[in-house]
Amino acid sequence: MRQLPKMSNFDENPHICTCGELVPGDVLVADGANRFAVLDASPADEEHVRLTLRAVHGGPDFHAVHPRTGPVEVAGERVDPESVPLIVPTGPGVDFHDGDHMSVLDAARSRAAERHFVRRDGAWHAETGTDCPGAGTPEQDSDGGTPLTDDEMRALMARDPQALVCRLDPVPRPPRGGRRVVVTGVGAISPLGGDAAATWQGLLDGRSGVRRLDGEEFADLAVGIAAPSAVEPSERLPRARARAMSRSAQFAVLAAREAWADAGFQQDEVTEGTLDARRVGVSIGTIIGGAPVLVDADRTLADRGPRHVSPHTAPMIVPSGAAAQVAIDTGARAEARTVVSACASGTEAIGQAIDRIRDGHADVVVAGGTEAVIIPAIMASFASMRALSPGTDGPEKASRPFDTARDGFVVGEGAGLLILESEDHARARGARIYCEAAGWGVSADAFHMAAPRPDGGGVIDALHKALDDAGAKPDEVMHVNAHATATGSGDAAEALALRAVFGERPAMPVTAPKGAMGHLQGAAGGVEAVAAVLTLYHGVVPPTVGCEEPDDSLGLDVVTGAPRPLPESGDVALSNSFGFGGHNAVLALRRARAA
Repeated sequence: MRQLPKMSNFDENPHICTCGELVPGDVLVADGANRFAVLDASPADEEHVRLTLRAVHGGPDFHAVHPRTGPVEVAGERVDPESVPLIVPTGPGVDFHDGDHMSVLDAARSRAAERHFVRRDGAWHAETGTDCPGAGTPEQDSDGGTPLTDDEMRALMARDPQALVCRLDPVPRPPRGGRRVVVTGVGAISPLGGDAAATWQGLLDGRSGVRRLDGEEFADLAVGIAAPSAVEPSERLPRARARAMSRSAQFAVLAAREAWADAGFQQDEVTEGTLDARRVGVSIGTIIGGAPVLVDADRTLADRGPRHVSPHTAPMIVPSGAAAQVAIDTGARAEARTVVSACASGTEAIGQAIDRIRDGHADVVVAGGTEAVIIPAIMASFASMRALSPGTDGPEKASRPFDTARDGFVVGEGAGLLILESEDHARARGARIYCEAAGWGVSADAFHMAAPRPDGGGVIDALHKALDDAGAKPDEVMHVNAHATATGSGDAAEALALRAVFGERPAMPVTAPKGAMGHLQGAAGGVEAVAAVLTLYHGVVPPTVGCEEPDDSLGLDVVTGAPRPLPESGDVALSNSFGFGGHNAVLALRRARAA
């Protein structure tokens, strides 16, 4: 609703006059409480006057015919008719969606009273703002009071719209183009294994991929533990090809090859024309991409001179290198998109790919995240921030998401990629469908570069957006793959957000893969999306490694010790990713429907 003009108190010196004496700018007092500005007064006939009226703080125009000699009460102060805004109210016959906003303006009172509501979980919650006594019962009118049901909101909208002006601001709904998006392939390289199957089995087994770093360059670091990849990617690629790619790009290409084959595609399917290259895309998230290459090149320049700097350095350091290499490897020509949103990058890259397929720009997209950040400079920086776990009780117990003794995260590396495909395209070729990529949500904390918003507000927004985008209700969610890095403030903010959306004791199992794999940075969203896809597909939730004494104050049902079957009710799983600077992204997955 537009900004309200500041108006005077219209209770001063009210007086009685006849209707025939009214002129534009006079303020009528009706029923002792409502005030309406006279916009026009003209003869209706010899004995009557036709008035055009509008609530003094704005609203729709309405007309009234009164006897010319009839008495009316008029406020002692006039207004400029041009200053009273025309506001068209929203009628009750509209559809509501979570995320919608409603402004309720009690426009005919002597002083403006405006109230704002937002629809969450199917109910209208009052937002902090100017009290509007006409907006419901006293309990509902108080901030934080009883939410209004849809029927109560419709009843509110049906009240006198000339005095109580309700304006609906619907949540923006992304164009879906009628296309459903599904997951047909998965690929991963992680600290638990060199492919998705080994990574999944490591999660089910409750293994830890964290270990001490034995390289000489890490000897003097304050924290010398990390979760490196279980395999050396350069050894799985031809030497010449590996030398032209950063480690991050190597991870991405190998994970993409696995996902591509898992989806039932041949390596040369695009180049041979079976698939239209212009309908195949790539969307990969990363934080620093090939930046470690620049560190090595700078050291080579200082130690050995410019002639020894590799000609591949410049192409390798760009963050978009991984997406470009995957596009080259698959022949994808629709686009090679790179998303850089801190540790939410992988999840956001998947979300953007969902939209590209929905909107008809591609039929197949390789999407996820990749990262290789286990280098001394990065490790030293995180340690200086006191963000890393020192691993006092040994590497295997260093990462403790949701545990009472959590003391920081562990840096990991790897890649996780999905093959996303329009459902009609997948079914036309008889592909196996793991699940539906039903929707996603993104938000920003706008709070701090390294700390989450303590009230979880940004995460709450992303969760609601993901549910709304997926067309899902909170009670349909059967599992949450949590971001949970094992930092005190981060885990607490995420738990607070989950309770705000799903209830004070959410009745769905929560797991945190970072206990087993560490924090894979820009790759985290990709690898954890693979885990969430397989959780839905196999119907089992992996345990949270390192969580031996769950922090009961967080109020979550954290899966610990052993895998647990998914609940029987519900069909949606969420995968959360949050990053430095307040980047929040949530992916919503739904069990595959029958053909």
